[in-house]
Amino acid sequence: MLTSIKEQWFSNVRGDVMAGIVVALALIPEAIAFSIIAGVDPMVGLYASFCIAVIIAFVGGRPGMISAATGAMALLMVPLVRDHGVNYLLAATILTGVLQIIFGIFKVAKIMKFIPRAVMIGFVNALAILIFMAQVPHFVGISTMTYIFVAVTLAIVYIIPRFFKAIPAPLIALVVLTAAAIFSGFDLRTVGDLGAIQRTLPSFFLPDVPFTFETLQIIFPYALALTIVGLLESLLTASIVDDMTGTEGDKNKEARGQGIANFITGFFGGMASCAMIGQSVINVKSGGRGRLSSLVAGVFLMFLIIVLGNVVVQIPMAVLVGIMIMVSIGTFDWSSFKYMKNAPRTDVVVMLATVIIVVATHDLSKGVLAGVVLSALFFVAKVSTIKIETKVEDNLTRFHVKGPLFFASVDGFVKHFDFSRHDEKIIIDFTDTQIWDDSAVGAIDKVMIKLAENHNDVTIHGLNPASKRLIDKLAIHNDPNAKLSAH
Repeated sequence: MLTSIKEQWFSNVRGDVMAGIVVALALIPEAIAFSIIAGVDPMVGLYASFCIAVIIAFVGGRPGMISAATGAMALLMVPLVRDHGVNYLLAATILTGVLQIIFGIFKVAKIMKFIPRAVMIGFVNALAILIFMAQVPHFVGISTMTYIFVAVTLAIVYIIPRFFKAIPAPLIALVVLTAAAIFSGFDLRTVGDLGAIQRTLPSFFLPDVPFTFETLQIIFPYALALTIVGLLESLLTASIVDDMTGTEGDKNKEARGQGIANFITGFFGGMASCAMIGQSVINVKSGGRGRLSSLVAGVFLMFLIIVLGNVVVQIPMAVLVGIMIMVSIGTFDWSSFKYMKNAPRTDVVVMLATVIIVVATHDLSKGVLAGVVLSALFFVAKVSTIKIETKVEDNLTRFHVKGPLFFASVDGFVKHFDFSRHDEKIIIDFTDTQIWDDSAVGAIDKVMIKLAENHNDVTIHGLNPASKRLIDKLAIHNDPNAKLSAH
């Protein structure tokens, strides 16, 4: 136990502290921007980012992953805030936490095995594109100096690490270029242009909503949507951080941790949040690996707001844009172009569909859901091919069925049989077949009954135990009064 605590907290102190500082600086404009998207005061996003980052450091299951206010969650909040106000949002955040804890207890991480690799690649690439697109309004068509600062930031973050790695390059870019902007007086948009920052700590209070069933009816649909999107994004981000670090996090513990963090955050004026792939990538690439990086990010975020608020508002957006462009480039899976060339066409279609839907809707959950459904349809189409070999020996006809028999393959199974046969001995051999569902049993009943109507002697051979149990339970062809309309 002590070894685990030491490894997760103190095995990479310098790297975690440096990375946490970089993440905190990058969190501020995003938290403000996502608050604006949701239609709430910028402090709602900043308080959420502070609370979530600090709490998840202790209760999360994936060390090195950063959780805070996100765009995917903010988009879901818009109608609730517009129609009912921020207090209902805080109540929904608390309920989201409760639901996520329940999901975590019931081991929601099991759903990850149903997300194909093609969907994961599409998710990552779509997120990279969204991160880049979110930066475009902050530097395109503003001023020549903005372009210069973005270019210099990118030069620093890519060139400096080749010669000097003691301090994360993004932190160097932030400090140097912010100082340059302040002392030179260049006309640049700053963090302060996004919204006002109040230099106060969050305080505990109960959301001002009626504790009635009507309130529950209002907030429950939003809380459920926030729960699903938040857990989906967090679990996918956890898998990506697993791959980047070569380690394995506890995803069910992470789900419970996200719930605990959101539950507490709602009482401190913060909106529902989840893991952030962009900030997590910044953290890992800046050297963050342990829980300390998330704690430092949250604490330093509040330090920046309360102690250095006057300086923070002067950070040029162009510098943060440059850092986030680096994140989008680092997040994009560039090997996916080779993947598109070599992978099966269906996988490529799934990957592209995931990317297109996420980018078009700005909703990660819709893209992932569409990708999973599309993968399932392609899989069903692929395995629904059933082969039947026919062998005739004297007055005996043997049909050897090969392939899974289920709702998608029953048509091919039934069409293979000639129901004009009569007075023959027929064996249907299921040795190389698995019977999966009621549709398959219904198809077997249809074949058996129609062949028996022409006085054929039909028997079934080779059923495995599972298939036999299903036949014994559901089949009607052995019933002398059986009629096809029963199925």
